[in-house]
Amino acid sequence: MEQKENRVVLRGTIVGEAEFSHRVHGIAFYRFPLSVPRLSGREDRLNILLAHTPEEPLIPPEGTFVQIEGEVRSFNNRSGIGSRLVITVLARSLTESQEDPCNLVQLRGVLCKPPILRRTPLGRDICDLLLAVNRRYRRADYLPCIAWGSLALRCGQLCVGEALHLDGRLQSRTYLKSLGEITQERTAFEISITSLEDIEVRCPAQALPY
Repeated sequence: MEQKENRVVLRGTIVGEAEFSHRVHGIAFYRFPLSVPRLSGREDRLNILLAHTPEEPLIPPEGTFVQIEGEVRSFNNRSGIGSRLVITVLARSLTESQEDPCNLVQLRGVLCKPPILRRTPLGRDICDLLLAVNRRYRRADYLPCIAWGSLALRCGQLCVGEALHLDGRLQSRTYLKSLGEITQERTAFEISITSLEDIEVRCPAQALPY
């Protein structure tokens, strides 16, 4: 598959009704949730944005298994409600499908924050990255990524400004956010990296943070 700046291919089940999101230049965008199963039996529940005009067919109903191709997008939520960084998939195409589930993300971008390498309580290495991926009109999407194991150790040695080419999957996870006297359940989205291409570590050798 040809590597592009920002490409995502998903095959999963629509698990909610489409709702109006916003309108840009007269084009209405609708949002709906898509469930993509993992091999572990868990699921990733992802937010899909799809443009809809009178000339286009209606969005399939809840329960339909579909294939979506598009791009991962981010924007800052300034409302103070929910997560600050909102991650969605902008669908360029949507078709009904009978193929196996799929969750593939391909990105080319630049590391825009120092990587954070840490170790879980169970002793697994994990590295958090923030990747800036260019799009048209001098804009960029800022996408959180994670790497595990030996890949995490490699990523922990990277420098801000390095170009990364990666494959991964877009996943969701829930967590509890403490807001004073109340606690809210929230959902975070991130790209779990499965492979990196043509990376040459150019930072000076660094000691592990543990």
